[in-house]
Amino acid sequence: MKGNWPILLVEDDKVDAMTVRRALKEIQVTNPLFITTNGEEALAFLRDKNNPVPCIILLDLNMPKMNGIEFLKVAKTDEYLKRIPVIVLTTSKADQDRTDSYDLSVAGYMVKPVDYLKFVETMKTIRLYWTLSELPVGH
Repeated sequence: MKGNWPILLVEDDKVDAMTVRRALKEIQVTNPLFITTNGEEALAFLRDKNNPVPCIILLDLNMPKMNGIEFLKVAKTDEYLKRIPVIVLTTSKADQDRTDSYDLSVAGYMVKPVDYLKFVETMKTIRLYWTLSELPVGH
């Protein structure tokens, strides 16, 4: 994706996290992948000045402690975090989740396909989008 900036995956399901890692490797995305398992962990990671700023956050919605929508409500009002692009990558097809996500300024909303090959195609789409996107200066 952008340079060699890291990708932050916020995902509590170990199998889904492994699937993302595998798909990124398969499509030759070499950016480091950091994984947190809920919104609280993601905020702690992002606010730790010793951690690199990710070029993108891939966010699940259904997680314990702090779900994806709760994470977005905090992150998108934080001056330091609000410009980091977020793509929701979830199993939720609920209209309310899509509406809430876009109301909180996500860059995209993708439903995780069950089929692995379709999942790889979804990851290719995300890669292409972020390869072509221009990020704000200073990001």
